[in-house]
Amino acid sequence: MIEQNFIQLYEISFKNNWPQPAVTDYKENTTYTYGELAREIARLHLLFRELGIEKGDKISLIGKNHSSWSMLFMATITYGAVIVPILHEFSPESMEEIITHSDSRLVFVNESLWSKLNKERIKVPVFEIPNFTLLNSERAEVKEIIDSLDDLFRINYPQGFSKDDIRYAEVGNEEVICINYTSGTTGFSKGVMLTANNFAGNVTYAHKLDLLFNGERNLAFLPMAHVYGCAFDFLYALSAGVHSTLLGVIPTPQNLINALQEVKPTLIMSVPLIFEKIYKKKILPIIDKPIVKAAMKIPVLEKLILSKIKKSLIHSLGGNFREVVIGGAALNAEVEAFFHKMKFPFSVGYGMTECAPLISYDHHYNFVPTSCGSVLEGIMEARIDSPEPEKIPGEIQVRGENVMKGYYKNPEATAAAFTDDGWLKTGDSGIMVGKRLFIKGRIKTMLLTANGQNVYPEEIESRLNNLPYVAESVVVLRDFRLVAMVYPDMAALAADQITPEKLASIMQENRNTLNNTVASYEKISQIELVENEFEKTPKKSIKRFLYS
Repeated sequence: MIEQNFIQLYEISFKNNWPQPAVTDYKENTTYTYGELAREIARLHLLFRELGIEKGDKISLIGKNHSSWSMLFMATITYGAVIVPILHEFSPESMEEIITHSDSRLVFVNESLWSKLNKERIKVPVFEIPNFTLLNSERAEVKEIIDSLDDLFRINYPQGFSKDDIRYAEVGNEEVICINYTSGTTGFSKGVMLTANNFAGNVTYAHKLDLLFNGERNLAFLPMAHVYGCAFDFLYALSAGVHSTLLGVIPTPQNLINALQEVKPTLIMSVPLIFEKIYKKKILPIIDKPIVKAAMKIPVLEKLILSKIKKSLIHSLGGNFREVVIGGAALNAEVEAFFHKMKFPFSVGYGMTECAPLISYDHHYNFVPTSCGSVLEGIMEARIDSPEPEKIPGEIQVRGENVMKGYYKNPEATAAAFTDDGWLKTGDSGIMVGKRLFIKGRIKTMLLTANGQNVYPEEIESRLNNLPYVAESVVVLRDFRLVAMVYPDMAALAADQITPEKLASIMQENRNTLNNTVASYEKISQIELVENEFEKTPKKSIKRFLYS
């Protein structure tokens, strides 16, 4: 058990950082100090009390990154209730199922999403965010409580709300404070029960790493309803006295570049897709020019070119960050190799929702290419289910402070997730050298060829996705032959006026190029073009089960 009580971290932070800016809504340019955030949390506590919410009750929260989202999340866990963050990208049907399955007693949702939900399925009070107005309730007294909330606040805090009034519920680290529903590549959504200790393990370890310092700036563009963004862009930042700007809009390349240059964060938390797009759209067109290719064969010129690319990239990302942390999925191998070669300050971490999320990590100056960092010292343990863990891939299994309590109302899935001796089965295949993990792929996605060879499709897709006019791909097994389903880069096709006949010829060339770089048992028999983008999870991982 982590010694530091998780909820007390925020009592301390709100008091110590009272006048400092805590969160800013980028889109609205509205800022709340730590004191103002604490005041809004106190108002919500009064609302919960008047509505009869008790310790352990579930509260669903649906919406994009916003200050009101921050208030609701913190108000719920500091009251002693359990937050159920639901990604706004989920389907309305999934949202309804999660609200019902989680036994939520209240729902907070923005009005546009509420309009898409089946009102008949939701029998509990529903409030709108960001304004906390009542959207729906079968209880007449709920509106009366809302209307009287200002008066209640004045009665409870006649001298005004001060830092001395911050007193949060006694919540032990062993207690569940969050149920985070997965939306993975297998299609089966489960409610991951995360304890205060799980989050404390992540947050206190981040403090040890000195990822951020008091008063620094952070840009939260990953969805905070997902545990990766929640743990680091939100919970860790808020415990460290950091000023977080919440993007709140779709992180298109241009939106993101504009925000990064404006905020100039000192740490960037990202997913692979963003840097893979930067590499493919901004860097590859430069280094693929014949004159640049020739120059990069000369060491002194290569060093100069890489230095210029690095300088330009750092500037476009705000120019003030110490490190970029990439997680949530595997980073394309070619992209990783290039960024490492030009000494870009990045690192790749490894985790999963069931570990809230972190399992392994190295600072950029300790990062080893193709690895996903070292297992968190003193927090987590890992082992490889293999006769030779350093050479022969096997399932990565973990235990420690960050491991979930289980799946909500799903004892069968909980039992299946753990070994008989209590280790969590990650579902990832890899090796471990010392304490450093190297992931090979998902066990469930591994393909068995006709000659008995194990093929990890992600490794092939990583190479294919960097070839001309390939936006994304999925490698599948058909009649024991490997087939690559490819969604073309439509923008590039239009810009270069590529005809369907020409595209077919290019894809044949891509297949030949790919097959010359992989093992014989990894060669692709054909490339099959698809008309639409592959469906993805909120982490931007392809829902592979739809295409197998």
